[in-house]
Amino acid sequence: MGHHAQVVHAAFQIHATKVARVARDLANHDPSRPISLRKKSVSHQVPKARDLRRGDDKIDVTDLTEILSIDPAKRICIAESGVTFVELVAATLRYGLVPIVVPELKTITIGGAVSGCSIESMSFRYGGFHDTCLEYELITATGEVLTCTPDNEHRLVFQMIHGGFGTVGVLSKLTFRLIPAKRYVKLTYETYTTIADYQAAIARHAEANDLDFMDGIIHSPTRYVLSAGRFVDDAPYSNRYDWMKVYYRSTAERTEDYLLTPDYFFRYDRGVTNVRPKSFVGRLLFGKWMSSTQWLRLGNKLHWLLRDKKPTITLDVFVPVSKVAEFLDWYERELGFYPLWCVPYRRVHDYEWLAPAFWKRLDDRMFFDLAIYGMRQHGDKNYHRMVEQKLEELGGIKTLIAHNYYSEDEFWSIWNKRDYDAVKAITDPKNVFRDLYTKTCKAAMGKR
Repeated sequence: MGHHAQVVHAAFQIHATKVARVARDLANHDPSRPISLRKKSVSHQVPKARDLRRGDDKIDVTDLTEILSIDPAKRICIAESGVTFVELVAATLRYGLVPIVVPELKTITIGGAVSGCSIESMSFRYGGFHDTCLEYELITATGEVLTCTPDNEHRLVFQMIHGGFGTVGVLSKLTFRLIPAKRYVKLTYETYTTIADYQAAIARHAEANDLDFMDGIIHSPTRYVLSAGRFVDDAPYSNRYDWMKVYYRSTAERTEDYLLTPDYFFRYDRGVTNVRPKSFVGRLLFGKWMSSTQWLRLGNKLHWLLRDKKPTITLDVFVPVSKVAEFLDWYERELGFYPLWCVPYRRVHDYEWLAPAFWKRLDDRMFFDLAIYGMRQHGDKNYHRMVEQKLEELGGIKTLIAHNYYSEDEFWSIWNKRDYDAVKAITDPKNVFRDLYTKTCKAAMGKR
């Protein structure tokens, strides 16, 4: 056995020891007490004032943070669930490779990206990060270790880990594909004055397959900027957006840009459209140190200062492309908050965690993820709830990282209770991780 093979073998042996410890802790846990995970990385769900999960018993997974294997020939990586994307990008770039779909914040973990449905500017072609995964290792609530693939006996478990928000078990290891990368990303900013022209441009690029990256900023109802990105070997300069410069603003001010590939992936790490500190002086004094990670940690530590009655809106909505114009027309009348981040997302798979009735309504192969970040609520309206109802009307969906106001019956008319219950019976029969509705719509919102 060569030296590299010995190192990889040793890493997998250490991983097996970690998994055995977590499995033992789960098997010995009192099933009458709900469990959450103690992780090394910060949670990237929206912090909430009265989240009951802060008082849960904790299972320690802080050491599941190693990259176990990178196979540059097969373009496959195997890593533990707590590996962050900033670590992963740095490691894979040494081989001229990167993950397919890199979420926008440095400390999002690969396990969190699957559980929470992360996407980004490669999603117009590849879907979400989960759509690039080949195998998961899952530790069940009873301490069993399952190997799950799209075509083995645990195929439904494999599909339901995605979007499960940690409620089906502890994701401990992932195997996923990589893609060739270059040193720089060149961006061209295309500006449109109508949503129809904007959508036509996105459809044209998607059909031509002439881009590596595509996302955009809707600055106003008459200013739509498409960020069209391509890998390039050389650049006349490179910009960074990790201190004084704000990326989303640059899309309205420039016609093109060049970034080192890691700087491109994490161009939004100081915030997407809600960059803080907002002022020039604030960013000068504190901006270098106040990344998304620090703000999330502060939000969780100082949660009693968060708004409970009218929480600030931090929300991603997925709207079928044929309904985007109608949604934005309603949005302008009712909410009127800009800018919005726009990420085209290709429907590469009819996910098992959504109800069959949800898919029956849809012919669209593309969604737009429209991100509403930093809107203060005003008046007597619950804007979160208004968005939920409008999405249901249009056949759209929202992510569950936000504040959720669904009734239980309404929730399970969108999410797939039959598939979910079938998997929970295998992986968490005593419901120690809570069910998806209870965790995201009740416990997170402070309801017992």
